[in-house]
Amino acid sequence: MGIAQLEDVRERIELSAKRFGDDGAKPAQLIVVSKTFGIEEIEPIVMAGQKHFGENRVQEAQSKWVELKARHDDIVLHLIGPLQTNKVKDAVALFDVIQTVDREKLAKALAREFANTGENLPVMVQVNIGEEPQKAGIAPNEAVTFVELCRQTYGLKVVGLMCIPPAGQPPAPYFAQLVGLGEKADVKELSMGMSSDFDTAVEMGATYVRVGSAIFGDRDYPAN
Repeated sequence: MGIAQLEDVRERIELSAKRFGDDGAKPAQLIVVSKTFGIEEIEPIVMAGQKHFGENRVQEAQSKWVELKARHDDIVLHLIGPLQTNKVKDAVALFDVIQTVDREKLAKALAREFANTGENLPVMVQVNIGEEPQKAGIAPNEAVTFVELCRQTYGLKVVGLMCIPPAGQPPAPYFAQLVGLGEKADVKELSMGMSSDFDTAVEMGATYVRVGSAIFGDRDYPAN
């Protein structure tokens, strides 16, 4: 798994973008999800021209991306997993985009760290699009108000929304709902779609898709 699969995913994104219907629109940006994979597996993907990568955990990301970003200064690293407030300082120091702002306490902590560092990273609001109790995210009917809170009260640069639709259900209606919320919230970026459904996400209007296993293969998670 690796370079050939990367090219296949890129081609599928291009084809899906054409089916979306706007010949002048840029295809969705591919974020390669590199969680659980090491430097030796990631670097060939970087050398193939991939710039955007996603990680779920701050500590794991530090173990490889400090070194990788030192060698490749054009990497754009997205945090796509939950962020604890006690990890905000580390996250802001390493990541370029925070996609998982999901509560006011986190918005406040990010604003404080941005004030301390002079940074103002682009962020996205995570929407619990299926309203699943086990998932993080803002309820869909609160998302637009929360975006305004992040912008007006905390001065965050909210550029988009992200979601993970419920497993085992057709994703298109959830993607369409996120598109509508994005229009109401006046954001340009929509991070939606993963290895199993990114074609549909692109057709529905995603600007970012987060793809890992379709490129790297199945993950070998450590036993608990």
